[in-house]
Amino acid sequence: MRFFSNLPHHFITFQTKQINLYSLAGTTLFCSLFYLLGIYNHGGLTTTTSLHHSTLPCLNPSQNTTTIHVTTPKPLDFTTRHSADLLLPLLPPAAARVPHLPRCDPRFADHTPCEDVARSLKFDRERNIYRERHCPGKGEALRCRIPAPFGYTTPFRWPASREAAWYANVPYKHLTVEKAGQNWVRFEGDRFRFPGGGTMFSRGADAYIDEIGRFINLGDGSVRTAIDTGCGVASWGAYLLSRNILTMSFAPRDSHEAQVQFALERGVPAMIGVLASIRLPYPSRAFDMAHCSRCLIPWGLYDGAYLVELDRILRPGGYWILSGPPINWERHWKGWRRTKEDLKAEQDVIESIARRMCWKKLLQKGELAIWQKPTNHIHCKKNRKVFKEPHFCLAQDPDTAWYTKMETCLTPLSEVSDIKDIAGGQLAKWPERLTMIPPRILSGSLEGITVEDFEKDAELWKKRLATYKAYDHQLAEKRRYRNLLDMNSHLGGFAAVLIDDPVWVMNVMPVEAKVNTLGVIYERGLIGTYQNWCEAMSTYPRTYDFIHADSIFSLYKDRCDAEDILLEMDRILRPRGSIILRDDVNILSDIKSIIDGLQWETRMADSEGGPHVREKLLFAVKMYWTSPTPVAANQQEGESKTAS
Repeated sequence: MRFFSNLPHHFITFQTKQINLYSLAGTTLFCSLFYLLGIYNHGGLTTTTSLHHSTLPCLNPSQNTTTIHVTTPKPLDFTTRHSADLLLPLLPPAAARVPHLPRCDPRFADHTPCEDVARSLKFDRERNIYRERHCPGKGEALRCRIPAPFGYTTPFRWPASREAAWYANVPYKHLTVEKAGQNWVRFEGDRFRFPGGGTMFSRGADAYIDEIGRFINLGDGSVRTAIDTGCGVASWGAYLLSRNILTMSFAPRDSHEAQVQFALERGVPAMIGVLASIRLPYPSRAFDMAHCSRCLIPWGLYDGAYLVELDRILRPGGYWILSGPPINWERHWKGWRRTKEDLKAEQDVIESIARRMCWKKLLQKGELAIWQKPTNHIHCKKNRKVFKEPHFCLAQDPDTAWYTKMETCLTPLSEVSDIKDIAGGQLAKWPERLTMIPPRILSGSLEGITVEDFEKDAELWKKRLATYKAYDHQLAEKRRYRNLLDMNSHLGGFAAVLIDDPVWVMNVMPVEAKVNTLGVIYERGLIGTYQNWCEAMSTYPRTYDFIHADSIFSLYKDRCDAEDILLEMDRILRPRGSIILRDDVNILSDIKSIIDGLQWETRMADSEGGPHVREKLLFAVKMYWTSPTPVAANQQEGESKTAS
């Protein structure tokens, strides 16, 4: 510091100025170089622009204009790189990604994996356990595409489908012979006719329903959901639809091979199912009315387990209708080929179980008997001193019903303060019931779902349906679709916004869902079932015209193979049927590569949220193809044997 203090002041100033000049010159040089380099990278000095000198005050005032060479910058591209329309072209051609999944042998045209007859024979026949779901184990499932039978034709449109179905679609005449005198189904040329008859209503389902309507008000909207056990071809449910009553019909896959398949072909809700040892796949308090018309279910056996199960799924104040044996046995015992004593004992057991469950018998007239479940359990709990069995269940979830063993204990209804109160809450009459806040939400019993959530969901689905119909014109076309499936229904919003269309929706609650909302769906007057999508559904191939899948592949990621889920979707979808997948863009991009192997036509699109939202839509249409002609199939089989 002493050295610098001894230097003359003017010398220090000169040196400082000299350093500043060098720095300024260096900076100018570097800036110029980078500027020229930038111009070069953007195409060089190519554009000439004339500017007035007034905009450049540093120019020579004697010049009116000057010509400066500048480069016009390229416009910025703000196009989103998440747009659905841009995703598919970025993917390699389908043939380069995945080979086509093979087609199954024609003998598997009606394959139902979890109700396979050959597999079922390995299980216990006691209590019909062999007719329950028994799905193939790991490595046993078919990994091929189920063919439609040769000559398959798009089903008749509703309501014509209620009366007729193409023989080529369901080529089984067994029922036309076995039930010829009961007016179930007739074969006429290239089609089946359904006169609307049944074992106990040979005059037709409408006349039979009118008889029931004399004792139960079926027209004021208080009865909306029904279940038909042992449904036959589901004529009872088919004719209730005209009265705004939605019926879940089920029957086992048995010697009457096509009964449930006929129902679905007619455009009537139905599933393969049986009352055996596990609960029916529905929540508690689901149905307003249950029905059995000569359904051959042994109601009095196994400590009344089947009637106790009906009690679980009937809403408070719901009805049970029984027609056929043993009702009116005094008149029909000879025709039923049973003894008076046997039939009387059977009815006595049914009457006893019903009383012990606190059901009230409303009437018995002819072959028809009707009971009503109590609206609450105030009296029923008091009379446990008289009726020791069935006792009330303890520490069980009444809505759990996927591979859940039946119990012979009575499902308790929620507490009420007055004998006139309805346990669980009063349901509005149809159609107000669809949009009213469901009692399960009002009570706060569903964790994380509020009244506000329900209202927002309803508004959201109005926007979603508008988007769907804008893309899928077949969905927008009246009567193009009839049987619809929603694989992850949440609050039933998709089905609710379609209520004015001539369709029905099977609402599915995945058992892996965070919150079990299937009870809410039934409280809204809709129907549905539980399902684990790592397994096959209890239905026939070609059940549905349209499938909606919201976040299914996100839900089942790392749980099972997406290809297996897509093969199941392909199995239950009709030729020329459509699918809408809603999921994260990355997941849909991966799923798209598998779908190419199914040879579906696809299109990716933005959801109603727009291009900046990661959730996208994948629309797909299943192509029409069938089994080869029987002659061609035999030739192919012969060639295969020769080659082997």
